[in-house]
Amino acid sequence: MLNRRTKRMPGVAARNVVVLRQRILANHREVLARWLEAGRCMGLCDASVFLASAGRCDPDYVLVWVRENPDPAYMITSEGMRWRVTDCIRGEALDSHTSFEAALHYIRPVLNLHAAA
Repeated sequence: MLNRRTKRMPGVAARNVVVLRQRILANHREVLARWLEAGRCMGLCDASVFLASAGRCDPDYVLVWVRENPDPAYMITSEGMRWRVTDCIRGEALDSHTSFEAALHYIRPVLNLHAAA
């Protein structure tokens, strides 16, 4: 039964919930630049990093353009401690990976995955 005054379950200690979300760091940008350069021959055209505003809980994300299409084809965003790859054209989540490098590798496997990390 929920205690209306405290909004807690009886017998349950108050806890703070901290949402873990990865950020796009300088090393991610370096890997992204190498991956983009190596993948140009496979149709990669451009990628942009968008960082969350200070004080907001929005995740950082990366948009990837392929074959000179004006709309981005893929989005990589953090989802907890994983990186999610989304098909921007269809609006569908494609896969989830434990590393940023693995998410890039999923889109186009142009770098040695272990060397990229």
